[in-house]
Amino acid sequence: MIFAAKNDRQIEKLSIVMNFGGIALGAAVFLIIGICHPVVIKMEYYWGKRSWWILLVVGLAFAISSLFMSNALAASVSGAAAFSCFWGIHELLAQEMRVLRGWFPENPARSDYYRKRREELASYLKEHPSHKHLGKKLGR
Repeated sequence: MIFAAKNDRQIEKLSIVMNFGGIALGAAVFLIIGICHPVVIKMEYYWGKRSWWILLVVGLAFAISSLFMSNALAASVSGAAAFSCFWGIHELLAQEMRVLRGWFPENPARSDYYRKRREELASYLKEHPSHKHLGKKLGR
């Protein structure tokens, strides 16, 4: 509690109310993003980009559950988890390109798939020379 003098004779007692909800939400979102990043990398490594639907289902479950939560902080955290999963779909698709560029390791069990994808992209670049920037992204 803080005491502040309004005038010389009167002292008003002030109370400071602190709301830690924003800090808790920020920490939760930070944790969610930190969890989603390696999950997306592992999903692409083991299952490829075809596993995007898992993130969609989990994201929809978080989004729907947030609609029925009475606690605003819990609903916010659930909504943040939902949209982190939705963003994870984009990152999962981009992760394949990162693997093709050599930025991340390939799963040796899926090396035929990566070879085929590189061949598909190379033939696409021959047919569409205006998209040569994709070849630069692949180190070609």
